[in-house]
Amino acid sequence: MNEKWLVGVDLGGTTIKMAFINQYGEFIAKWEIDTIKESIVTDIAKAIDAKLEELDQPKEKLAGIGMGAPGPVNFATGAIYEAVNLGWKNYPLKSHLELETGLPAVIDNDANIAALGEMWKGAGDGSKDLICVTLGTGVGGGIISNGEIIHGVNGAGGEIGHITSVPEGGASCNCGKTGCLETIASATGISRIAVEAMKEYEKDSILKTQYEQTGQMTSKMVFDALAENDELAKQVVDHVAFHLGLALANVANSVNPEKIVVGGGVSKAGEKLINPIREQFNRFVFPRVGEGASIAIAQLGNDAGVIGGAWIAKTKL
Repeated sequence: MNEKWLVGVDLGGTTIKMAFINQYGEFIAKWEIDTIKESIVTDIAKAIDAKLEELDQPKEKLAGIGMGAPGPVNFATGAIYEAVNLGWKNYPLKSHLELETGLPAVIDNDANIAALGEMWKGAGDGSKDLICVTLGTGVGGGIISNGEIIHGVNGAGGEIGHITSVPEGGASCNCGKTGCLETIASATGISRIAVEAMKEYEKDSILKTQYEQTGQMTSKMVFDALAENDELAKQVVDHVAFHLGLALANVANSVNPEKIVVGGGVSKAGEKLINPIREQFNRFVFPRVGEGASIAIAQLGNDAGVIGGAWIAKTKL
């Protein structure tokens, strides 16, 4: 009866996902609220209080908050170095959150907590050495070594999406560089590559026909066309898999993981994406490292962040 609950919070650009989770990683309640830049911390505090009232539970039921936020995080102080989309620079998120909620808090990068969530309750299956890469609008990454996230000297550890994949003449990335993996393996990158590939492709193609009819191109269209053995779609996916497999092999060679977990919206393509990635990964990885690593699709979907948030509240507070 006296078991304390953990609060997991995953801050996104449009919604804030929230959950009360017990010490075993099981959901008590989960919900989300809109992200309103001007009142993020206050809105989180109010949402926690409202949910406690709904469940008829006192504030003392909560052990603390674990929260993931975009951008590099100073893990020691809980400050956000910079979150461009939210207009934050050196923002003391932990201090504000603790002040508003009256609860102890711990803050980490959103991709890092997704990796921890997958380690604890998802595809990581208890592996303590794990690489997690999330393929969405961008490419996020989290690297876990011996059960601990690699943060690096100033919070930018695990930035897999910004490995330079095309050294010269690559597409511009939001980070200010060119040729980042994110410009290729993200949903937007796959769409861009497909449109460029069509200009050179002279045969009939389902993908090409759909683009000409709709004027739109999405990563889902690419994988749907691949399922129908469209040759142009296969060329696009092979190109993406080459760069992603090479990047993951290089990261794996550095940390010797047991599991590589691929998540994010693009991962819904499943084995159609994983098989060519696995093939390129095995081509480039150091053989001994390759023997120890398996590649799997993330299992937790949108719940990974709040479960990872609960994990850092459980283990760090």
